[in-house]
Parts: sequence; structure tokens; C-alpha cells
Amino acid sequence: MNPNQLNDICLRQLTFSGVHEAETVAVLSRGAERADYADSFMFAAQQLGASTYHMRLPDATDAAGAWAVGESGLAGNPLAVDALKQADMLVDLTFLLFSKEQFAIQDAGTRILTCVEPAPLLAKLMPTKELRERVEVGDEILKKASTMRITSPHGTDVTYQLGVYPTMTEYGYTDTPGRWDHWPAAFVFTGGADDGVDGTIVLAPGDVLLPFNTYVQNPVKLTIEKGFITDIRGVDGASSLDADLLAAYIKSFDDPRGYGMSHVGWGLDERAQWHGLTQFPGGMGMELRSFYGNVMFSIGPNNELGGPNDTPCHFDIPMRGCSLFLDDEPIVVDGDIVVPDMRPGGK
Repeated sequence: MNPNQLNDICLRQLTFSGVHEAETVAVLSRGAERADYADSFMFAAQQLGASTYHMRLPDATDAAGAWAVGESGLAGNPLAVDALKQADMLVDLTFLLFSKEQFAIQDAGTRILTCVEPAPLLAKLMPTKELRERVEVGDEILKKASTMRITSPHGTDVTYQLGVYPTMTEYGYTDTPGRWDHWPAAFVFTGGADDGVDGTIVLAPGDVLLPFNTYVQNPVKLTIEKGFITDIRGVDGASSLDADLLAAYIKSFDDPRGYGMSHVGWGLDERAQWHGLTQFPGGMGMELRSFYGNVMFSIGPNNELGGPNDTPCHFDIPMRGCSLFLDDEPIVVDGDIVVPDMRPGGK
């Protein structure tokens, strides 16, 4: 992206996030990654009258090649963490989520925005106040529910017992002390009770495996009992490369908590495209998490919700064509939002 265009969208983002004079905006990066983003965010902060600085960590090293969430690069560096706690806002270009260090920075009142997606996608999915309002409608509905049931024509039928964990919203900017968000994003989610998720999930062709950043080719049947996946296989005895890959990846962490059921919710951005992985390679799939009417469940850590599971093994799996019910009331039907106040234009 042209540097002037990148400067412009970062300025618009920090304006949404309420940056103003007398604030301090810190930018965190690793190695040479996203150096242009860091420059543009600091330019934007200065344009808004804020003080700003850039903290650059060494390159990440991961010999195993796995996406081990929760490894921030700040562990064992309390001086760096303390410096970030002093900022009013932190722009995270590294992905701190699920790390103890991020939680400590948030607890100090610093609001955090993660930004790791390709610049053209950031521009395409610039946050809006209207989208925030629709996400917050979902939040109000979800926090009142005691059960969530998800079904699909492919055989999914799973129930989450709710009420133990809070709901969370992502709408692509943050203007509240201590709040985290991710640009771009537009969805609402919560978590089931640790032993309160039971049933069957069938992944259909076209559903998305993140962080593989691939689309499911062969159906996968997951059996869930008391909050944990107990079986992963193809459907009706058929072979499934996707099932084999999913099972092998989770097993490679040698951590039984990697089979735990994590957060669950639905996407609300009508601008986001299910086929986005074919257009914007190089990110971590935020467009796929946000596309309108997807139902996304997650496997692995639930510590972002305050839960005890901090395994580094994590999957987000957005699914198409599902129906989602809260206390038997339909919210998503066959991949379409049916609550008027969550639909674009309230229709």
C-alpha cells in the first residue's frame, strides 16, 4: 500500500479509538515485521497530538513451526511490560492475545489494538460506528442466554451451557481503558462452561480451519463430551485428510487441554467475504472470522474469557450455513442473521 494511504487509514483508526492530546500511544513490533505499519501508526498518533514510541522485539523463533498462542516475546522482560503499562493505548503488531503479559497490560488500564492483517484488507474493513452498534446488540442478547445450540444440515448438533464466562465483542477499534480489540473484526462470542459443551460438530466443505488458513475439503465429525473433543474422524467411515490433519496438529502439542472447547459466537460484517483467503494471503484470517452469518467455535485456550485453559494449541473454525439458537430463540438461521437489530440497516 502507498505510504500515504497507510498513514490515512491508521489515522482514521486511531481517531475511532479516541486518541487525543495528552495521551501516549505505544507501538509494539518484532524484528522487521510491519515496520511500515509502525511508522504509520506513530505518524497518526502525532497528527492527533499524542506522544508515541515504538518498542521493537527480536524476531520470533519457533523451530516447530506451530502457532503457539500466548508466547508474547515479553516473558522475562518486566521492564518492557512496565513501559507498555504506562501507555494509554498499545498498537500490537505481534499478536499478544492469550499471553499473561497482555492481560497485565490491560489490567493497568491500557487499551490494546492488534493489527496484523494485510493493509488492503484493513482499508476494506475499516470499522464503523453502525457495525459496532450491531455487535453490541449481539452482546446484550448473548449475555442474557443460558444455553446456545448450534445445528447444521450436515449433522452438527451441539449445546453450550452459558453463564459462567462473560461475553466479548470485537468491532475493530477500542476507545475504552483496558479493552482489547482486533482490526479488522466484527463478531460477538462467549464460552461454554468448562464441562458444559456436549454434542456433535460436523465440519463441511468450505468451513475454515484457522490457523491452517485452509478450507475444509472432506467432512470432519467431532464428538464433544463435557467440554472436550473425544473423537475426530471422517463422516460415515469415509477417510478425511482434514480430520487427520486436525487430529495430528492437536496431538503434536502433547497437551490434553488442546482438545478443550473454547469460545463460540457469530460474525456480523456483511463486507467480509467467506472466500477472503483467496484474496488477502499473509494474514491470520480475521476476514473469515467476521463474515456475516458465520458461526465460529474455537478449540483450546479460554483464558481470554477468564478461564483456566492456557494451552498454546488453538483453532478458530468459522462455519457456513449453520443455525444458532439462544434459549431456543433463533439468532442465525442457515447462515443468515434473523434478529433485525443485528442486520445491516436494521432490516
